[in-house]
Amino acid sequence: MIIFIKITQFLLSLSILVILHELGHFAFAKLFKTRVEKFYLFFDPWFSLFKYKKGDTEYGVGWLPLGGYVKISGMIDESMDREQLKQPPQPWEFRSKPTWQRLLIMIGGVLVNFVLALFLYSMVLLVWGEEYLPTQNVKYGIMCDSLALNAGLQNGDKIISVNNIKIENFNRIVPDFLLNDGKTIQVERANQLISITLPESLVPALLKDPGFIAPRFPFIIDTFIKDSPARLAGLKTGDKIIQLNDNKIEFFDEFKTEIVKHKNSPVAIGVLRGNDTIRVKVTVPSTGLVGIGPVLNLEKFFTLKHLEYGFFAAIPAGIQKGYGKMTDYLKQFKLLFNRKTKAYESLGGFYSIGKIFPGVWDWAAFWELTAFLSIILAVMNILPIPALDGGHVMFLLYEIVTGRKPGDKFLEYAQIVGMILIFSLLIYANANDIFKIFK
Repeated sequence: MIIFIKITQFLLSLSILVILHELGHFAFAKLFKTRVEKFYLFFDPWFSLFKYKKGDTEYGVGWLPLGGYVKISGMIDESMDREQLKQPPQPWEFRSKPTWQRLLIMIGGVLVNFVLALFLYSMVLLVWGEEYLPTQNVKYGIMCDSLALNAGLQNGDKIISVNNIKIENFNRIVPDFLLNDGKTIQVERANQLISITLPESLVPALLKDPGFIAPRFPFIIDTFIKDSPARLAGLKTGDKIIQLNDNKIEFFDEFKTEIVKHKNSPVAIGVLRGNDTIRVKVTVPSTGLVGIGPVLNLEKFFTLKHLEYGFFAAIPAGIQKGYGKMTDYLKQFKLLFNRKTKAYESLGGFYSIGKIFPGVWDWAAFWELTAFLSIILAVMNILPIPALDGGHVMFLLYEIVTGRKPGDKFLEYAQIVGMILIFSLLIYANANDIFKIFK
């Protein structure tokens, strides 16, 4: 059911974005009286799932969910319709329109995606507000995975700043380090301020292992796996673990570290149940796991910051948030093209995108993720690669500057090269996903 919900959200989000992106091209084409022959959600090689014609335009839904398209008369695009271009130009064709009109037609989709993202961020803030965990409220310090421990951090460290710059939102610490050339991290440890120089090798490792750090919290039992040894021994949901044999336990990470030391051995787990302290004997299996999971609701342990916005406050806040997301995404290109970071190994396709949607239907998360994907779609489409909107824009700008229009044959060959590049990238990204699944 979780997989179905993720796929449904992904397809719905993709459909909304594709339709509105293509509507941007369509609207400017109609504004300048340019004929649009097709308007399709998804691609339709060989056949379509649905289609109908109204006026000069055929509207339809294809079967290949890799995007969508509008086919504009007299334009060299992915349809590679050479026969039409052999005929004399007609007044309603794209190639007959002034350069500035063709430019607006081509940037129409990207423009809609940018505006849509800012609108969605504003509406999410208006309806749901914004909630996050302030770094200063992570009162128990952090839990570290092996990567963080090897980098010099310790469980219980309280993060003060990155590169001596304070980070208000705890969840921004790792992205800020990755995107802003993080070199050092300042922590409070045993009431002392320590600056830790992080190794350069951390960046490629961190891209593969985004866990790194998490807020440290007490261990209150919330879930049991099937046939859990701990539940069979008498532990219950809501029990707070405070002791393992003679060792005092305060936090979840302490319990994880200690329990694996007692594989195939009996242990006494002390818990606080209401006002009573209870000791339960449990035999730890060879896995080192006793089949219990902690409460993961941050509000149980920390004070979250919740911001609410009125209509006139939500709009500028949404624009600022959208701008910040776009800036972060653009900074990722620096990582992607840096051989030292090996960020290209983390490049993902449709599986990776689908995974970011939650396993339960959450409209706030859905619209916020749709806004982010709209930014991604806009940025990717405006790249100066032939076959993308940005490739057409590049050639139109060349025409405006030089006063010379590139030849049709050149544009055809450029379109082919661009399509090969795009499909190669798609194959690589989705092959990465497959490799990760079976790794």
